Amino acid sequence: MIAVSDLGKAFGAQTLFEGVSIQFNPGNRYGLVGANGSGKSTLLRILSGEEAPSNGVVSIPRKLTLGVLSQDHYRYEEMPILDVAMMGNREVWEAMAEKERLLHEDAAFESDRYAELEDVILRHQGYALEARAGEILEGLGIPTEVHRSPLSTLSGGFKLRVLLGQVLAADPGALLLDEPTNHLDIVSIRWLEKFLVSYKGLAIVISHDLRFLDNVCTHIADVDYETVTLYTGNYTAFEAAKEAERERKEAEIEKREKQIAGHQAFVDRFRAKATKARQAQSKIKLIEKIVIEKLPESSRRHPRFRFRQRRPSGRTALEIDSVGKAYGDNVVLKDVSLRVERGDRLAIIGPNGIGKSTLLKIAVGDLAPDTGKVTWGYEANPGYFSQDHGELAAAGRQSIEAWLWEAAPGEPIGFVRGHLGHVLFTGDDADKPVRALSGGESARLVFARLSVLGPNVLVLDEPTNHLDIEAIEALVTALNEYDGTLIFVSHDRWFVSRLANRILEISPKGLNDFRGTYDEYLERCGDDHLDAEAVLQSLRKARKSQDVRKKEPEPKRQNRVKALEKKRDELTSLIEAAESRVHEISERFLDPALFGKGAQAETRRLEDEQKQLRKRIEALMVEWEQAERELEAERPGA
Repeated sequence: MIAVSDLGKAFGAQTLFEGVSIQFNPGNRYGLVGANGSGKSTLLRILSGEEAPSNGVVSIPRKLTLGVLSQDHYRYEEMPILDVAMMGNREVWEAMAEKERLLHEDAAFESDRYAELEDVILRHQGYALEARAGEILEGLGIPTEVHRSPLSTLSGGFKLRVLLGQVLAADPGALLLDEPTNHLDIVSIRWLEKFLVSYKGLAIVISHDLRFLDNVCTHIADVDYETVTLYTGNYTAFEAAKEAERERKEAEIEKREKQIAGHQAFVDRFRAKATKARQAQSKIKLIEKIVIEKLPESSRRHPRFRFRQRRPSGRTALEIDSVGKAYGDNVVLKDVSLRVERGDRLAIIGPNGIGKSTLLKIAVGDLAPDTGKVTWGYEANPGYFSQDHGELAAAGRQSIEAWLWEAAPGEPIGFVRGHLGHVLFTGDDADKPVRALSGGESARLVFARLSVLGPNVLVLDEPTNHLDIEAIEALVTALNEYDGTLIFVSHDRWFVSRLANRILEISPKGLNDFRGTYDEYLERCGDDHLDAEAVLQSLRKARKSQDVRKKEPEPKRQNRVKALEKKRDELTSLIEAAESRVHEISERFLDPALFGKGAQAETRRLEDEQKQLRKRIEALMVEWEQAERELEAERPGA
């Protein structure tokens, strides 16, 4: 449990929040939401102890371990990826590392210290840590074959996945995660959702991914109105509850204002009449007693995006023919062919590193293909939003007003200022240098430029990165009203589901070009690691196959059941024997009699045997679980 009492944080004259009293309980998963700059990350840092509050108290039980997502991977660059993940449980990892050093150093063998370290590892289930860390890294899209490679071999986004794995592998009592879905693809986001839903501790998560918040959260903590308000339920339930609460307060204020107006009208009419003077005075006292609390101003700001094509393109907007691209030995695109028709709203999805952004860069001419060609259709005029906002790279010290004006040189200054105002740049903001903008501000400015240019094909690479929820919702509204062709890459399932009428999935197996919405794609493809609804499709398929088996003759089914039971029992015996031997070796490590002359070589031999046994147990368990699943499917009523 984490409790805060009368918590406040201010920077000079700016108050982020004050008077916050909330209790975060184990077993609950809290989504921390609010506008960019409202104080979400600051609150998370206060809870983790990284930052001090301006006032108030944070109470955390002494035994509660916190798992906090770090963004600093540079200090681990030369360490093996698996070791970085295992370091989340620092005590166990250091004990295991020191034990390895004792086994392989040339100095005299310290048998007493070795026994102490073995005791620490066993007490904290250290031998399960490596397997747990490996499974988590796999779930986050980092394959087993690279787990022993240095962290420096991964790209920046994958390095941050390893740091997320480090937090999760430690199995802390509370998780404090700031934007954990950044740099994750759809598959990994879905895996993380399942992990958090099964997590038994307390989780507090900041995210702008609406479907992630809906699938994971049991509560929403809303940072707004200079305070933090707790709501029960997921994000959809929170939105409805917050709107209803605001409407109730506004209705109450309107009711009181009407009461005051009625009393004041009586006073104005009869104040001068002697016969009504006492009643008028009574009404004045009533007016004085009615208190109307001013509703605080929300920190949430909604930009207004607007996209209109200047003229439509021909029937075919874009044609990609046999395009291939490799970076050295790494082939990211091979023989890709695609035709985009006018009016298509094409979402390109797939795991990170598969070539989605590369395909967009080739399409808009930012990157040359190794093979194949790209042909834009008649009158096609593409507008490109890059993931790294490369459109702003050459701006330097230029003001945002001057940069936007370059896209509309014939327009008056009022036109430019109006478009800046729509995307929340007002007053002196226009003089801000482009290079000083945050990620969210840069994204809004690029969208303002696309609005001015009026392309008939919008090509968007991860457009929701850096945007807060209000901006994402505004962008969806604008793109739904857009009358041109849309091609976009996104890992945000809510965003994809609201916009796409065609899905292009890029996978190691090739392309899957599906003409339909994202929900239709899920239902048809039944890809259960993309979204929760697809699990139902998989279950339906499993039930159909079970129905077919039930039609088989009973003797044949019984023979298969007997064979499966025999296999399961044999596997159980093998697992028990291996586990018994592992236990025997562990007991020997705690026996001082082992550590005599030549103990180091014997200890190393036993250590190697134990490692091999653990790997064998893992493989046998996989077989045993498969046999159990097959038996369960054969039983009556399954």
